[in-house]
Amino acid sequence: MSLIEGCKHSLEIEIPIEDVSAETEAVVEEIRKKAHLQGFRPGKAPDSLIRQRFQGDIRQRVLDRLLPKFLDKAAAHEGLNIVSRPEVTDLHFHEGEPVRFKAEFEVSPTFDLQEARGLTVTYAEPLVTDEDVEKRLDELREQKAEYVNLDPRPAQDNDHALVDMESISGTEGAAVKQQDVNVAIGHADTFAELTEALRGAVPGDVREAEISYPENYASDKLAGKTVRFRLTLKALRLKELPEANDDFAKDLGDFQSLDELKEEIRKSIFREREYMAQTDAKNALLDTLVGTHDFPVPEAYVEQSLKGIAERRLTMLAQQGIDVSKLKLDWSKLREANRDQAVKEVKASLLLEKLADRETIYATNEEVDREVHRIAKQEREPVAATRKRLQENGTLGRIASRIRTEKTLNWLFENARKEAPAAGSS
Repeated sequence: MSLIEGCKHSLEIEIPIEDVSAETEAVVEEIRKKAHLQGFRPGKAPDSLIRQRFQGDIRQRVLDRLLPKFLDKAAAHEGLNIVSRPEVTDLHFHEGEPVRFKAEFEVSPTFDLQEARGLTVTYAEPLVTDEDVEKRLDELREQKAEYVNLDPRPAQDNDHALVDMESISGTEGAAVKQQDVNVAIGHADTFAELTEALRGAVPGDVREAEISYPENYASDKLAGKTVRFRLTLKALRLKELPEANDDFAKDLGDFQSLDELKEEIRKSIFREREYMAQTDAKNALLDTLVGTHDFPVPEAYVEQSLKGIAERRLTMLAQQGIDVSKLKLDWSKLREANRDQAVKEVKASLLLEKLADRETIYATNEEVDREVHRIAKQEREPVAATRKRLQENGTLGRIASRIRTEKTLNWLFENARKEAPAAGSS
């Protein structure tokens, strides 16, 4: 065995002539049973003819069976865990002689895990103010708002205009048509051009507005363009918010009073902020753990991580409404730009796995079952069918792995030394 560099190793292997001969005879017999040769019934052709006619096929089958078998045997003897596709070179395969070859491959790295208990991290319990609660309460009132039609009169700020929009210039192809668009006149989130065009209009009026869209606008057809629209005002409405009182709380859910609703809002905001704060702390602890361990990682793992990074980026773009099939991505630049992140992710994964082993952290059957039940409920299918599907496509194993990772990160956080943020920091 020889170490080439990093996690790359090589082995020179010899397969005894007895094993080669036995495997060759087995392959010849398999081919004889199925071969259709003129003048012979299947299974009756002579050995010499089979070897002559199917020489290349016999050779390949013997190599396909013997090389992996003896490579795995040699790697196990050396205590090596192969994680990449082996590259076979210097193959020596001649009749009547042992098979000799050289295999190069990557192995899972070996390293000593340093003490992970008591790592220092900046963390403080989140605070929830009365103003935070009132803001969330207002958001709930907005969700329950009702729109009341106004008697015909000129539109003014704070009115909600129901508008049909049709582009008349500035776009390519078919016109952009949108019906029953709610425009909050004078609102900070409303394009100023729309407000100016609609202010003073009465239902039935037709106005025009030229809108310049930002480059990052959600619609590809409008992003970065200046488009002129024909606007037809159909109705004016006033948005009425429900009063924040006990009746509102009762209508919203299982609450007996507004105070009870506010307390639940406070708890909800706290849980959200606590989750985010702990997630940031766990990421910081993981960065510390990675930074205190220096070991090589297999390129095979890095490639897998790079693929995952690219898939996440494409998914995020698709969720933003971007047609990823039309993107012209420079994969070489993308790989180069994300290589450091990929290496870091691989190291973090290996470290967490080793820490979980040392601390005997595993996903329990009950924890996996809860997730399977959650997915079944979400997909509206029987639990047994969900479990079978997740088992067959490998997702069940990934669920257990994810749970184990989350529990290991929790262990890191629970056993960390928390320091309060410096005065004045946010």
